[in-house]
Amino acid sequence: MMMEFRKVHLLIWVFSILNLTCFSSGFSPVDNYLIDCGSTSNTTVGDRVFVSESHASRFLSTPREIFAKISKSVTSSDDSPLYETARILDGTSKYSFSIGKSGRHWIRLYFYPFVHDSYNMSKANFTVSAQNFVLLSDFGTATNLVKEFSVNVTSDTLVITFTPVSNSFAFLNALEVVSVPDEIITDDAGTYSPNGRFQGLLSQALETVARVNMGGPTVSFENDTLWRTWVPDRSFIVQTNLAANVSNIRAVNYVKGGATPDIAPNTVYGTATKMNSADDPNSNFNVTWEFSVDPGFQYLVRFHFCDIVSKSLNQLYFNVYIDTSIVVGDLDLSSYLVNTLAAAYYADYVTPLTASSKLRVSIGPSTTINVYPDAILNGLEILKMNNSMGSLSGPATISSATGSKKNVGAIVGGSIGAFIAVLFIGIIFTLCRKRRRLTHGPSKSWIPLSVNGGNSHTTVSKYSNGTAVSTGSNLGYCYPFAAIQEATNNFDESWVIGIGGFGKVYKGTLADGTKVAVKRGNPRSQQGLAEFQTEIEMLSQFRHRHLVSLIGYCDEKNEMILIYEYMENGTLKGHLYGSGLPNLSWKQRLEICIGAARGLHYLHTGYAKAVIHRDVKSANILLDENFMAKVADFGLSKTGPEIDQTHVSTAVKGSFGYLDPEYFRRQQLTEKSDVYSFGVVLFEVVCARPVIDPSLPREMVNLAEWAMKWQTRGQLEQIIDSNLVGRIQPDSLRKFGETAEKCLADFGVDRPSMGDVLWNLEYALQLQTAVPEGDPKENSTNMIGELAPQINNFSQADSNVSVTQFEASSVDDLSGVSMSRVFAQLVKSEGR
Repeated sequence: MMMEFRKVHLLIWVFSILNLTCFSSGFSPVDNYLIDCGSTSNTTVGDRVFVSESHASRFLSTPREIFAKISKSVTSSDDSPLYETARILDGTSKYSFSIGKSGRHWIRLYFYPFVHDSYNMSKANFTVSAQNFVLLSDFGTATNLVKEFSVNVTSDTLVITFTPVSNSFAFLNALEVVSVPDEIITDDAGTYSPNGRFQGLLSQALETVARVNMGGPTVSFENDTLWRTWVPDRSFIVQTNLAANVSNIRAVNYVKGGATPDIAPNTVYGTATKMNSADDPNSNFNVTWEFSVDPGFQYLVRFHFCDIVSKSLNQLYFNVYIDTSIVVGDLDLSSYLVNTLAAAYYADYVTPLTASSKLRVSIGPSTTINVYPDAILNGLEILKMNNSMGSLSGPATISSATGSKKNVGAIVGGSIGAFIAVLFIGIIFTLCRKRRRLTHGPSKSWIPLSVNGGNSHTTVSKYSNGTAVSTGSNLGYCYPFAAIQEATNNFDESWVIGIGGFGKVYKGTLADGTKVAVKRGNPRSQQGLAEFQTEIEMLSQFRHRHLVSLIGYCDEKNEMILIYEYMENGTLKGHLYGSGLPNLSWKQRLEICIGAARGLHYLHTGYAKAVIHRDVKSANILLDENFMAKVADFGLSKTGPEIDQTHVSTAVKGSFGYLDPEYFRRQQLTEKSDVYSFGVVLFEVVCARPVIDPSLPREMVNLAEWAMKWQTRGQLEQIIDSNLVGRIQPDSLRKFGETAEKCLADFGVDRPSMGDVLWNLEYALQLQTAVPEGDPKENSTNMIGELAPQINNFSQADSNVSVTQFEASSVDDLSGVSMSRVFAQLVKSEGR
């Protein structure tokens, strides 16, 4: 009896830890359905997994099963894998989803028309409804697009109905149904014609018309905690000569009572479009944006403000307009939120019924005396509200949808008693056994139950009873030695995929089919129990798509074995030289560097105290099947200094050739030691040669010293990998070299943060893949060297280029400027 009592308490404790972990890592949607329609296999987009039809078919009721696949690969979009297949809905069809938590949910519909047999999807015509709302009426498209809606789901089931019009058909490439945090849309908003308050937003269905990042680049869904995409504002500005761009992302403050990272990321609040009034204190004009809308509807307009231009409080006053009406006069942002400069703030307003097909938003100078004429806007969202007939798209009826909902509701109602009866058992069962989830749910951090060099009796007994240990089981992270022997074919030497300071690494397959990399400690290695424990302790805290995941460990029979996710394409080093693996293009190399930088930046800023890797090198940057980079090997990692300290005094550890000389001399460790090592990796990437090569002439032996000589001469192109000659845009190489050079500064204080490095690598990628406006040389100016507090002009970069064009997620730089901890909130939210 006492044993059972302890087991229950243990399960409750683990469950509590998981809940705390999910809370600390950002919003984790209760309902998270992602479907790649027509696909026979799961599809990964960024860090999200869209499941195949075999997993999703149970949600759909349709007269016929028709799957379509495009004849050629789609490469024109970040979401391209989702557009390669589609489901044809040749008759009224209904998706029914069980809702775990009532409230607002996003419904995102992906469309990419192509021809399949007799079905020309560009000719399709259909209606889509959900709840009691019509989302699309007589809809068809000849181009690819994503339609985003949000509805407040109050029942246990959400039914989305596709109804072909006349003799046509419907189609769909991908579908999302995802919970929305309650704070995103509240029940009321301001009105301005007349002045007052609008009540009842919670009952409204909303369609996203525009989501715009003023003064900055595209913020892709990978860099938004709620998977939204923010587009640049340049194409919406009526007179671009009246506007100027500013940026100061590190200045953004999220304060109580204001916006949160879920409302908008700091890359939105940290950039702005302002009046171009710097040289004229008599300026008197408005900056105006124009958007296409459907007449006959009301719109929810959300303004995002953050005063990143003022040096002190109460300097900035301005007016805000929608069309010809003044919404806010003499707006002083510093007075809204506890007198805090650069506080993130938003304001919602509902328009009257629109009569025009255009909606204009403007900012302009205040009439307050002795105030310099200026005005800013950081971001803007425009959401269409359903009309009095419950439609977002005209007067369509929804009889078929409501009927379906009643049927499904009856089924759910009939089973709810049984559901309650098994709920507790289901929780316990989930904790004790792996379940493959339909969607990409919240990641689970875990704490090892023992690291003692002894026997793991619990897991051994589980294994001996015939229950396979699984990667998803929260109590199964300590694996029995027998399971690892089986996974590695008894540590077959032909299965060795790497050898390091800790020991050999074997490829393996667990009993549930999961491919893994198994690192077995060598008793004669200089790295021992301390590194083994450090690796477990560090990686048990982290879940980030650019850090290799630790699946489990084994400490039986004095073994020290670590089990990681398997990285299909091996190490970055292996693709640069010495292994015969295929060469990487320059774009691939940039994306890999960006991914690794994101992982390191997360280590440095994702927790209250920085984590310093201490062994950054190309051999510790691994590549998955899509060549997405993940930082590995945390055995030498160390927690950074306390908030009132500048460094950690510690014995010197690291890899020769990558070691920070300042750390070596002074034995004082900071995050900038990782930055130095990463700078060596950058030169290694562009030169494709070992960091130390004794076979070369003396001046060439040390890559860092040799490359720095050529970089300081401005002739880095003379020593780049021969496979890259003629394939790198000069400005991209210049920006890349400047970034590496700054990383290798003699003193840590002169080196950029990993956030700065990240930002500059993004820019290098943009310079490689797009032609910037203006003077290319001006675009590559090494502003990182100035460590300036803000970006003065984002217009130098192409406003249509995404700030995140990394693997399936990366952050490349946009403006070469110092942005200390620029993506701290952004990267932290991605540690899912």
